Amino acid sequence: MATQTAPVRTRSRKMPGQMRLLAASLMILLGAFVPWLYTPLGTITGMRGPGLWTATVAMLALAGALVPAKLRMMAILQALVAAGISIVLPVWQFVHIFSLVGMSGWMPGPGLLLTFAGGILCAVAAWQLWTIRPVQA
Repeated sequence: MATQTAPVRTRSRKMPGQMRLLAASLMILLGAFVPWLYTPLGTITGMRGPGLWTATVAMLALAGALVPAKLRMMAILQALVAAGISIVLPVWQFVHIFSLVGMSGWMPGPGLLLTFAGGILCAVAAWQLWTIRPVQA
């Protein structure tokens, strides 16, 4: 009597850069919710302004981190969009507030730094995904 065995399930391997993109999406998402600015009147979180955009872009980066290897160009595009927005918005926020009041009475918060660092990490992940060399069998 012959027994049937179940087919062996194989897991697809993650592309280099996808774990960085996953970490970057978590950094950007967390950065959207923590304080972006400290003022004498209280803290201002990212969700009262550009953090809404960065939280949305964090979900885009998360999707790029989860796509299969055959959609590598889609992951690169998602990482680049997330990097662009997550770098430009915190820099714009800092420059805008600095041009209004200088450095008196406010201080940048951890949300700006987390979002900016997440954007840089997205750019690194996009570069790493772009430079993947196919494996010769």
